[in-house]
This record gives sequence, C-alpha cells and structure tokens, in this order.
Amino acid sequence: MSGRQSAIFGGGCFWCLEAVFQGLRGVTAVTSGYMGGHVASPSYEQVCGKDTGHAEVVRIEFDPAVIDYSTLLTVFFAIHDPTTRDRQGNDVGPQYRSAIFALNADQMTASEQMIHTMRPSFSNPIVTQLTAAFDVATGAPSPATEHVFWPAEPEHHDYFRRHPGQGYCMFVVAPKVAKAKAEFSALLA
Repeated sequence: MSGRQSAIFGGGCFWCLEAVFQGLRGVTAVTSGYMGGHVASPSYEQVCGKDTGHAEVVRIEFDPAVIDYSTLLTVFFAIHDPTTRDRQGNDVGPQYRSAIFALNADQMTASEQMIHTMRPSFSNPIVTQLTAAFDVATGAPSPATEHVFWPAEPEHHDYFRRHPGQGYCMFVVAPKVAKAKAEFSALLA
C-alpha cells in the first residue's frame, strides 16, 4: 500500500500517545480525540464523566513507505499497559482503556496477530479492545457513531510540546516519551 494511511489507538491519556507517536519518522500527523462511544461530538468533560462510552485516542497519519502499521502497533504495546482494564497507572475510567480501532481488514488482521504475538510478553492477559471500525462485508468506513473519530478540543492538541513543565507532563508523559526514545531510537524523526 502507498500514500498516507491512518491508525487509531487508545492507551490511556491521549497526551502520552500523541507525544510518543509525534516523534516517529514517517508519522506525518497525530490528532488527539475520542472514539468508541455513543454520543456524537463529545466534549472532554463529557468523556471524563465516564458515561459516553468513548476512549481517549489518537489518530496517527503515517507514510507506510517509511513506517508500517505493525511497527506502530509494536510501539503502542511498548508504551502502555494493555493488561489493565479501564486504567493506565493512576488514570482510571473507561476513557483510558486500551483500544485499537482497525480501519480496514489488513489492520484488523495485523492487530489480531500482534495481540497473539505479544501475549507471552505480559504476565497478565491482554485486555486491549479490538474494534472493526469498518463494514466487514464491504470494507467501507462504518457510519456507526461508535466508529467515528471525534477530534478533541484544540487545547488538547500538541499538549506535551506546549506544556512540558506541567506536572502531569513531567511525571507521566515525559517518562513514556523517554522510554520510547530509548527503545525505538532507530525510528525517531
């Protein structure tokens, strides 16, 4: 496949995922947002209220000639805990669940294979929610509300870059970025 492609992952606070994936060569854009819920165009406050069903996610635009989907999955599983249901560290709630929203059959297959491959790496079962965000019969994008990516409010975009000295960024986001830089230095932009 060629041209720009997208991937959508949820693994805790979207600020963490955004900061890590922005640093990878071949990633052309990362947008924080919400997916997997039953409310159209939710706000951050609604999602944090834990009753919309949404996960905090990032939509990653990437050039598959430079970085492929499986590599993005490898980074994703390295920078969050896919074995804790509705939680990443002290962030607790369904919006922090581990989730992959496959946008086509190839992503679905690659995600299933990666989950199977990664299982022995963890002492607890992987609870990552894998959702086909496309019509399985036709391959077309699903129009269902829970399969729509809703961009987060502008104040959440580029959060770590704009607020590196903020407490959460220093104590939660920065260590994940440092871990990614150490483990995936060959992938850095």
